[in-house]
Amino acid sequence: MTEPAGTEEKTPDKPEPTMLEQMGGISGLIYSSVPVLVFVLVNAFFGLQAGIWSAVGSAVAITILRLVRKEPLQPAISGFFGVAIAAFIAYRTGSAKGFFLFGIWASLVYGAAFVLSIVVRWPLVGVIWNAVNGTGTEWRRDKPSRFGYDLATLALAVVFGARFVVQRWLYDSDHTGWLAFAKIAMGYPLYALAFLVVIWAVRRSDKRIKSLQQARAAEEADTEAALRLKYSQRPGEAT
Repeated sequence: MTEPAGTEEKTPDKPEPTMLEQMGGISGLIYSSVPVLVFVLVNAFFGLQAGIWSAVGSAVAITILRLVRKEPLQPAISGFFGVAIAAFIAYRTGSAKGFFLFGIWASLVYGAAFVLSIVVRWPLVGVIWNAVNGTGTEWRRDKPSRFGYDLATLALAVVFGARFVVQRWLYDSDHTGWLAFAKIAMGYPLYALAFLVVIWAVRRSDKRIKSLQQARAAEEADTEAALRLKYSQRPGEAT
């Protein structure tokens, strides 16, 4: 049977992926820890070279596994390149702790970028979120919205700063095992706390922008109605 003209089958809107799902879900949290643990354990028992190749091999295996299981590949691919760079640095420095050097300095760079974005009044959380969703820059003209994004950006800057300070100290102290623990413990768990602030800022800003747009639309409608009434009156009817 054909459906009557003008009627279309409506499909339910697909819910937007949560922050956890965008990071690869629970499996993504586990997978991200595997190459680090493999490197530390294999290095302890079989030496640096074996640890390097085992870490890279585990990252490749995880990427293939996610491909076979049709899971999001972006976290796995970015994780693979991160492990590859870390392994290369460890190889070049000839030290197991070199495996963590890239992540340590990356945290400093990211933290500095987030702080700088607040100083120049373009908080990165607001810039990235609104750019991805194509909602423009109206949030910057609303001071409460920009302040919320400042706090969210600052929360992420604090996470990156804490990662750099703690892991740099462990690196200088040659605590490779504790470096692995800190990398895992100060990764997703801290990001999850910071993302609570991000979610608060996004929802607060979206609500305010929507309210402002509705108020503006109502004001424009009232103005248009008043103008139509004024110019629709015949000469001599106006009082």
